[in-house]
Amino acid sequence: MNLDRRVRLFVVFAAAFCTALVVADIIGVKLFEVHLGPIKAVMSVAMIAFPVTFVLTDLLHEFYGKKAARFVTWLGLCMALFTFATIRVASDIEWAPVTRASDYRGTVETAFNNVFGGSQRILIASMVAYVAGQLTDIAVFHLLKRLSHNRWLWLRATGSTVVSQLIDTVIFQLVAWVSVLPAEVVLNIILTSYAVKLLVAVGLTPIIYAAHALVERLLGMKPVLLGPDGEPLAKPGNYSSSPS
Repeated sequence: MNLDRRVRLFVVFAAAFCTALVVADIIGVKLFEVHLGPIKAVMSVAMIAFPVTFVLTDLLHEFYGKKAARFVTWLGLCMALFTFATIRVASDIEWAPVTRASDYRGTVETAFNNVFGGSQRILIASMVAYVAGQLTDIAVFHLLKRLSHNRWLWLRATGSTVVSQLIDTVIFQLVAWVSVLPAEVVLNIILTSYAVKLLVAVGLTPIIYAAHALVERLLGMKPVLLGPDGEPLAKPGNYSSSPS
């Protein structure tokens, strides 16, 4: 089967997006502290992988359009749910007696459950925040692209992430910690973690520009241009006719 470059790149973007999302959800139970002067933020190590989804969402939107970005968002949710359903089934399967022997050197039941048996409330918070944040990111990116007449990539890339991550952060922290932690602690976590995400959003801008240029120059693909009504002016993902 001979796939053209546009299809190949879409598959790569979708696969990388789903991988980053699932990995971020699996490792997200580990927390660490970030010190920004007087600010001390408690963050999840999911921030190692999750920012990749910001970049990929913007690139998908740029070169394939809003519908493609939404499709990958829902695909990512399905893959995350499939992953956690698989982990749940695996956790419920009875362990072999040999794993309880004193001289057993493999993974033991308590270690497995501690790593993969994360809080269901955290999982629900993560999924709800992810969907709300991603759909917000896509909507704001599309709006800014239309209002700026397809100019200023930095504005739509950074602006959409700034808004979507506010939604993501507030929803996740409220669903995860309300009635579990004091209100002032939850508010502090929201403010400090969002401050770190703002810095990440700004820091990702050069990466988005570099990836944008790479796709245009090496693959010959052109971004989707929007008309005044917000509809694409041409077929998404147009590329040069040079051989693949």
